[in-house]
Amino acid sequence: MLNTHIIGASGYTGAELAKMVHLHPHLKLAGLYVSANSLDANKPISELHGQLKGVVDLPLQPLCSPQDVAQAGDIVLLATAHEVSHDLAPIFLVRGCQVFDLSGAFRVQGDTFYTQYYGFEHQFPTWLEKAVYGLAEWNHDAIASAQLVAVPGCYPTASQLALKPLLESELLDTQQWPVINAVSGVSGAGRKASMTNSFCEVSLQAYGIFSHRHQPEIATHLGQQVIFTPHLGNFKRGILATITAKLVDGVTTEQVEAAMQAAYAADGDKHAVRLLGQQAAKLQSVVGTCFCDIGWQIQDRHIILTSAIDNLLKGASSQAMQCINIRNGFPQLTALV
Repeated sequence: MLNTHIIGASGYTGAELAKMVHLHPHLKLAGLYVSANSLDANKPISELHGQLKGVVDLPLQPLCSPQDVAQAGDIVLLATAHEVSHDLAPIFLVRGCQVFDLSGAFRVQGDTFYTQYYGFEHQFPTWLEKAVYGLAEWNHDAIASAQLVAVPGCYPTASQLALKPLLESELLDTQQWPVINAVSGVSGAGRKASMTNSFCEVSLQAYGIFSHRHQPEIATHLGQQVIFTPHLGNFKRGILATITAKLVDGVTTEQVEAAMQAAYAADGDKHAVRLLGQQAAKLQSVVGTCFCDIGWQIQDRHIILTSAIDNLLKGASSQAMQCINIRNGFPQLTALV
């Protein structure tokens, strides 16, 4: 059994991770932690997340000594703010832990990326260079030998899983940037209350236009510039991305189908993408699951793809668990289905 610690366990993602680790036949939930000054410290996690009552009732311990946690752990999951993950990850890494970071602290290399989009200067360029991007269906081999996995953002996951097969097969006209419009539920903003994510105050609206930090993450890992516009919807959880792109002249529906099938329908270690063909993806089919559903339709050299995920699962915690499973040689969907 691999001793597994979750840092930042009081949030929605932390609760999902706690349940998954508890259910995993090869992992032991060794500790749940929050910041030392958190008002949730020493409360059972099930007091905050009632669905865990009788399943996971461990206390949320204040993280006073990361070094002591590192000495007692094999796997560390960081469901923490970007700056916190940036500071904590090296402490666990130098002591040999496998670290799976759900923040953006190690997702993108670039001299100005973190100062421009995250508001801090990255202090660990060596670890940033070693970090493996945890898009499970596409980086399997690198994840399998990584010590530090940067779990992708929720919007980037939905967007990249839809576009990558077409880009890899050179079916898209890359002179016309794909346009990604994606809508997320309010749980993507976390548990902390504010006027911007108060359910009664939320209206369907675009935000971060031409400035959202997930745009460079998507573009970097696709190797293709995109126009990305996120939207906040007045629903609890899930992401639906609608993506418009232009096909290379002469590309057929059959070629698109073949590219998608080659990427996601092969035999072997089962993954978490479901292909819908010409049926549009919808949230109700994926909320509460680890899956990404992808559909597409073609007309006059243009393709519209729809991609749906649960932002707390495939967009965060279940993708982290896929990466743990890949890294340790377990079937990918262990503890997820």
